[in-house]
Amino acid sequence: MSNSKEGKTLVIVESPAKAKTINKYLGSSYTILSSMGHIIDLPKSRLAVDIDNDFVPEYITIRGRAKILNELKKNAAKSSRVLLATDPDREGEAISWHLANALTPKNANIQRIEFNEITEHAVKEAVQHPRSIDVNLVNAQQARRILDRIVGYYISPILWRKVKKGLSAGRVQSVALKVICDRETEIESFIPEEYWTLDAHYTHKHKAFTGSLSAFRGEKIKPRSRETVDEILAHLEGKRHVVRAVDRKERRRNPQPPYITSKLQQDASNRLGFNSYKTMMVAQQLYEGVELTGEGSVGLITYMRTDSTRISDLALSAVRDYIGRTFEPDYLPEQPNTYRNKKGSQDAHEAIRPTDVNRTPESIREDLSAEQFKVYDLIWRRFVSSQMTPEVSNVVTVIIDAGEVEFRASGSTTIFKGFAAVEKEDKTKKMQVPEFAPGDEPALKEYAPEQHFTSPPPRYNDASLVKFLEESGIGRPSTYAPTINTLIKRYYVTRSGRQLVPTVLGRLINTIMSKHFPTLVSIDFTANMEEKLDLIEESKSDWKSMLRSFHGPFKEVVDTAADAIEEMKSILDEPTDLICEKCGRNMVKKLGKYGFFLACPGFPECRNSKTLPLGKCPVDGCDGDIVKKSSKKGRAFYGCSKYPACVFITNDEPSDKHCPKCGGLLFKKRVKGKGEMLTCQNVECDYRVELLDDATAAKNGDENDAAAEA
Repeated sequence: MSNSKEGKTLVIVESPAKAKTINKYLGSSYTILSSMGHIIDLPKSRLAVDIDNDFVPEYITIRGRAKILNELKKNAAKSSRVLLATDPDREGEAISWHLANALTPKNANIQRIEFNEITEHAVKEAVQHPRSIDVNLVNAQQARRILDRIVGYYISPILWRKVKKGLSAGRVQSVALKVICDRETEIESFIPEEYWTLDAHYTHKHKAFTGSLSAFRGEKIKPRSRETVDEILAHLEGKRHVVRAVDRKERRRNPQPPYITSKLQQDASNRLGFNSYKTMMVAQQLYEGVELTGEGSVGLITYMRTDSTRISDLALSAVRDYIGRTFEPDYLPEQPNTYRNKKGSQDAHEAIRPTDVNRTPESIREDLSAEQFKVYDLIWRRFVSSQMTPEVSNVVTVIIDAGEVEFRASGSTTIFKGFAAVEKEDKTKKMQVPEFAPGDEPALKEYAPEQHFTSPPPRYNDASLVKFLEESGIGRPSTYAPTINTLIKRYYVTRSGRQLVPTVLGRLINTIMSKHFPTLVSIDFTANMEEKLDLIEESKSDWKSMLRSFHGPFKEVVDTAADAIEEMKSILDEPTDLICEKCGRNMVKKLGKYGFFLACPGFPECRNSKTLPLGKCPVDGCDGDIVKKSSKKGRAFYGCSKYPACVFITNDEPSDKHCPKCGGLLFKKRVKGKGEMLTCQNVECDYRVELLDDATAAKNGDENDAAAEA
């Protein structure tokens, strides 16, 4: 149809927030509308891919989106041209492609624009330089979408038949699930080992400091028993403590590059306690626009899905100018700091940075929610600090001899803050060591021997799992948060504080996938598949050829697995000898979303259900079981099945482990904001061990290092 040359330009974005921000930059000759994300996609109810006809997909208008599409068609028909301004990535390109196909009958003058930041300059620059749809990006997205559709729609029906309805499997999520499950297996098979530390508390020149045992009789030592510690203490009896050497070094700590997606998610998890999904949701808000007093809706950061540390010349000039105006000359390096991208980086977008470095976090704090401020503060500080000079510290190590025993004390003093004047980082407390010269004799106050037990490997949290996926080449910046979110939604994984813990259901699915689809859960296979998708995006590979090479071998594996996977419904609904006290039937062991439980097979006539026995009662002489109970207010607690004969009660869930010190049953104690620790219920035993996540393990690095060396 013909178009009115005098009509407005229709600009289509993905979200209303972005539309609002862009509208103030382009003025009255433009109409800005939102597609609300994908409008056209594969249907949920069937495969919708014609395998025999070279993988032709069957796209439909998503249910509930027809009204939006009709409104876009109506506006396209009366506009002089249409500019598609969806996000600058594969998904955004695919949305634009679908929109272009749907709107072309109404207006053939359709072009694509993209911008890395929603600022007046970037938006107007993009409008002046429209382009055609990048078919290579679209094909890479189609290949990923169809690949994942084939995996899910081939495997899921097998799981429904063999295990239970409602289960599903995915390509990237299955690898992530395997990683989490493998770590849990390591934790369960871990056997704690005893080791000891021996510190000496000193004073010198009215300053207190601590030296740690490092060597005995010329050899490095980490005592494994009290007997070894007692031998060393006996040797120390009456010995003089003399400084043998003082080692002074200058340490320079360089700034970190500006954020890429994975690093932002990791720091937001470790420093703010945000999960990946929450971090990306808040970052999206900052990117699309926030209402600022006197300015209206303003995009505060650049695009938040990126694997590049590159920044534009304009942004580089602005941040160096800001540092030069705000700090002393020593804080600005002579030449800009440059950073290498990781291997395999696409480098499609800049790093995540503020759109205006002069817009400090404090200057807009009143206009931001608490979460928005925290994320913007992280991004702004990292960007500014990335272009500053290194932090310089003096590190002093004092070696003290007492007979044939060597103690070491280390301390550090910051002599120039450099980038640390801006960057906020979690730091361990730095010990200050007094001034010493060889031959000095510090005054010994006391020895402090302490027993420890090695800790199991840490559980993954959002940050460490994203780091693993990134370093293994699995997924891309846009997939990290959705992958974790999918595992949580399907109850394959739960959160315990920050820890990601596989459920019984998740471990069962992982066992099936690892045994019958080993290639699919292989890290190398999944990473190689990501590289093939990148080659399609770069026009170095054909997307349909890639799907053909995948489909044939995969279909053979699926057909074999369909026969080989054993029927598991009987495992999930296993009869027991326990009698239902309400109707007399033998109760059945069933698997629910959160684990196994006992249920009466007489449902719905009899609705009796209860938890399985979780362990033996720790009270001496009692042969009862620990079972889960509920208070009148519905709060869970654990008690002995022999109540009222035995009144043992606790809020802590029993584990399947026993105390290495006294042999008693260990209980899981929840630590707010962190996760679980195992504690002994024996009042005469003080054994406890944290089931750490990687963030907590890093803070406790000294103890872990000692365990490793032991």
